[in-house]
Amino acid sequence: MASEIPIIDAHIHLWPKSEIPTIAWCTPENPLAKQQSVHEYKAASASSPPKGFIFIESDRKNDLDAGAKDGSGWEGPLMEVSWLKRIIIGQLKPDEGHSSEDASLCAAYIPWAPLPSGPLAMEKYIERVKEDAGESWPKVRGFRYLLQDKPNGTMLQDDFIESLKLLGRKGLVFELGVDQHRRGRGQLEEVVEMIDRAHDGVPEDEKVVFIVNHMCKPDLEVYNTRTSTSFIAWRTAMFTLSKSNHTYMKLSGGFSEMPDSLKQRSPEEIFEALMPWLTIIVAAFSAERIMFASDWPVCTVGVGDGAWTKWKKIVERLCSMASFDDEQTRMIWSGTALKAYGIES
Repeated sequence: MASEIPIIDAHIHLWPKSEIPTIAWCTPENPLAKQQSVHEYKAASASSPPKGFIFIESDRKNDLDAGAKDGSGWEGPLMEVSWLKRIIIGQLKPDEGHSSEDASLCAAYIPWAPLPSGPLAMEKYIERVKEDAGESWPKVRGFRYLLQDKPNGTMLQDDFIESLKLLGRKGLVFELGVDQHRRGRGQLEEVVEMIDRAHDGVPEDEKVVFIVNHMCKPDLEVYNTRTSTSFIAWRTAMFTLSKSNHTYMKLSGGFSEMPDSLKQRSPEEIFEALMPWLTIIVAAFSAERIMFASDWPVCTVGVGDGAWTKWKKIVERLCSMASFDDEQTRMIWSGTALKAYGIES
């Protein structure tokens, strides 16, 4: 990769040790149940320091019903917004793992939002985020409601669809996290229908942008992709999703979906194993709608401290094997993220 091409890491999570109890999935025995802040991230990515990163909400505890009524169920997600604000404005609290010189690293952040509660609750919530974010509000470029573990049909409810349309009208993206590996073909089919409904009858400039996380989490343990129904369903979904120019794809999350034995192999060997999936992503979305993302620190589980650098080498090899020119390569490493999130470079 040309050294002059800046890196925007389009998917990381951060939290201070003091707020771990507010994270829904982070039990004390979880290997990530320790401080994961800017200083730790900078150490992990020191081999090729990114110009910036995009923070994605970390699934803080919340109560949708209470939040829709009086906002009392939103404390955890709003606490996360305040935490990002402290990083961005260089406001220091003891032992939170960032300093004033780190303020410019956060290129954008994507908080949680209660999309199932409908557009009225969303309007109220967005105003709360704007208030709590203060001067960091311009860096809020969209919202996420993690769908990978939610009941079937959640994303197809009328309130959810209307919330997506609201984001589109406000010029905010929707961060899409689903899991084909564990949820199967049905979740991908729901995604296709959700996007169609969210865009149906909407003016082009008001259609919500979907930024797809982790290649939809395909099953990277498949041995024979030519006969695997799982792979075929995933491949079909990728080409279908790519038909909308309002969808973008993150090259991320691979370590979490591959067998443990593969995680420990060299970047070159991992790349060869992932070729069937990576080829489809490139063919479907092209460099102009693909972005590099590490999924740090989740990427370290089962891989170790060198995970960030290992994933970067895999993406570098993809750029080389795909014979991307300088402009296409720049899009992968930073340009697509800047475009998709509407970030001024």
